[in-house]
Formats: sequence, C-alpha cells, structure tokens
Amino acid sequence: MRHPTGRHFLQIPGPTNVPDRVLRAIDNPTIDHRGAGFAELGKSCLEGMKAVFRTGNPVMIFPSSGTGAWEAALVNTLSPGDRVLAFETGQFATLWAKMAADLGLRVDFVPGDWRRGVDPAEAAAKLSADRNHEIKAVLVVHNETSTGIRSDVAAVRRALDNAEHPGLLLVDTISSLAAMDYRHDEWGVDVSVGGSQKGLMLPPGLSFNAVSSKAIAASKDSKLPKSYWRWEEMLANNARGFFPYTPATNLLYGLREALKMLQEEGLENVFRRHDRLAEATRRAVRAWNLEIWAANPAEYSSSDTAVLLPDGCSESALRAVVLERFNMSLGAGLGKTAGKVFRIGHLGDFNDLMLAGTLAGVEMGLGLAGIPHRKGGIAAALDYLIGQESETA
Repeated sequence: MRHPTGRHFLQIPGPTNVPDRVLRAIDNPTIDHRGAGFAELGKSCLEGMKAVFRTGNPVMIFPSSGTGAWEAALVNTLSPGDRVLAFETGQFATLWAKMAADLGLRVDFVPGDWRRGVDPAEAAAKLSADRNHEIKAVLVVHNETSTGIRSDVAAVRRALDNAEHPGLLLVDTISSLAAMDYRHDEWGVDVSVGGSQKGLMLPPGLSFNAVSSKAIAASKDSKLPKSYWRWEEMLANNARGFFPYTPATNLLYGLREALKMLQEEGLENVFRRHDRLAEATRRAVRAWNLEIWAANPAEYSSSDTAVLLPDGCSESALRAVVLERFNMSLGAGLGKTAGKVFRIGHLGDFNDLMLAGTLAGVEMGLGLAGIPHRKGGIAAALDYLIGQESETA
C-alpha cells in the first residue's frame, strides 16, 4: 500500500476533526483527580456544559461513549416493566429502543421509513390515547446521524403538555449538541444525552446527561439496576468538582479548551456556520443530480447530509475510491440505508475551505467510481458560500 500524502479528511459525521488547540490541551500532564487543581478543572467543565445544553440544571459527565449516556438516562429514571414510547427515525433511534428493551422496559416503537423525523401528530395521538399514563418516558433522537434528519423536540414537548401527560422526555443530542440549536430548559427536556466526539470537537470518550428536577425526582424511585451510572453519587461528587471514580482527566482538559473555543465564536455563530455549510453541501448534491435522503426539507440536518445513490451503485465502492485516491473518509450507510447512501459530515471544527476540499473529493470520486452524475456540485456550493459572504460583508 502506498503511503497517503497530505492530511486525512475525516468527513464522517463523528468522530470529527480534533482542533490543534484541543489536542495540545489534552497533552497536559495528568494530575491528582482528588486534588484542588482537579476540582477547578471539573467545575469549569461542568459549568461550561450547562451553557452548551442551555440549562441551569445539572449536567453530568461520564467517561464513556454516548451509548453509556443512553443507558444512564434510562436506568436512572425508569423501573423494570415501564412502558416507553420511541420512534423509528433511523439506526440510532433503533439501537436506543433496543437497549430499552434489553433493560427490561416495554417499548412502544412507532415504525418509520427512516426518511422522516418524529411525527408530532403521531406522538400526540399516542400520548392522548394513553389515559392511564402507562408511558413513563418518550425517547427522541434530535439529529439522526444515520439519515441526516432532525426531529422537532419542542413539538414533542407540546404533545406531552397538550395531552397533560406526565411522561419524561428523553432526548439524544449526540450529533446535534454544539452544532445545531438545542434548548434543554426551554424545550422542557428531562434528560438530554450528549457525546464528546462530534460538535464538541473532542475524541470519543466523554458522554453527558443534562437533567431536569423532574428527572432527578424520578431517579429517587427508579428500580432499574445501576451502579456505575448512578446519578446520586455523581451529583454529590460533582458539587465539589469531583467524580465518584477515576475521571478521564486529559479529555476534560480538552473539553475545557473546546468550551473556550465555542464561547469565543459564540453558540449562535456556531449554529449559523453549520447551517451555511450544510446548505452548501445540499446544493452540491442537487447539482450532481443526486437525491438527499431526508424527504422533508424542514428536517434537514446541519450536522451531516445523507446522499442516496442511483440504483445499482455501491456506496462502499465510492467510499473505497475516495479513501484510496484522496485520503478522505465518508460515512457509510447504516442499517436500512446500508449500500444505498453515503454520508458527508460537516460539523465540528470545520470551515468553507475544508468543505470545498470535501466536495471536490466526492465529485472526483463519483467520476472515478462510475456513478452517474452531473458535474458542477463544487461550483454550486461555492457560489452559495460566496453569496453568503457578500451578504454579511
């Protein structure tokens, strides 16, 4: 195998590129996780994450992937045999529902075609019909990474409120947090689940639970088995800046630096940047005469775009060509989209020039892989970006 030249373009929808500032921060010496210096680090990270989730309530940090935070959200709020409502919006919604079932919960899994987000009207109907309030929690994936589709969390909250339903609202923000507008308190979310390796610009290894007072109250009565994931001990230690077990100290150094970067840019500007780059990507896809997988433009993701290939074309062959020839990784199709779509990640530490390089790699790859398309996707994206710059100049 020849040695790939140049910097690797990691254009999967997470893990994302880790900025040099964050890498340098992670490179700090490990310190005593029971000492005063660590308490300062812990408190800064815990407080900083509140701003990202847009909450005044506690945020807990676990040394795990986002899957661990899924489990923490479930086992701290629910009991064996509890009924939960979930929606089949893609691969990760499916996996979270499977976890709930594995933990002994009864899952009412609303089927979907993977091309649309949660239907608020369907959620409202399910909740209104549940007159005995057997549903104890509603599970929603805000941004479904496998499909490039966002769901309207605020609308699901309204469905709960309009039905006067006491169920908890649990939301996966793993691929939307720090990339797309998300409001834990304003949208009435009870548990928000997050991960470090996407919009937060870190390597994998940290996960988050932002919790409401209602969720904390529910945790007092929850009967699902838990030890490592128990909120009670975590919250008690977090109050002093510490953790109930050995934390991922160096990733916390990186998180503190990433939070500084987000603060310097401003969250609203971060969201606008992601929106611009996502729209430029979609314009390139249309110019190539390819189809965006998401069926509803109102649900387009600003974190990633899933692209449907013509019948008979292989997404794995395209990704292999792009990796071999241009040292760039694109996201694979997952679950029901396997073999049908490839995914372009455009989130995290990412700018216009990086997007231009990404789209150039895709357009050249389409040609080399023999996939029918029109040329001009790069030009369509750049024309949009130039126009946006002119409007703000």
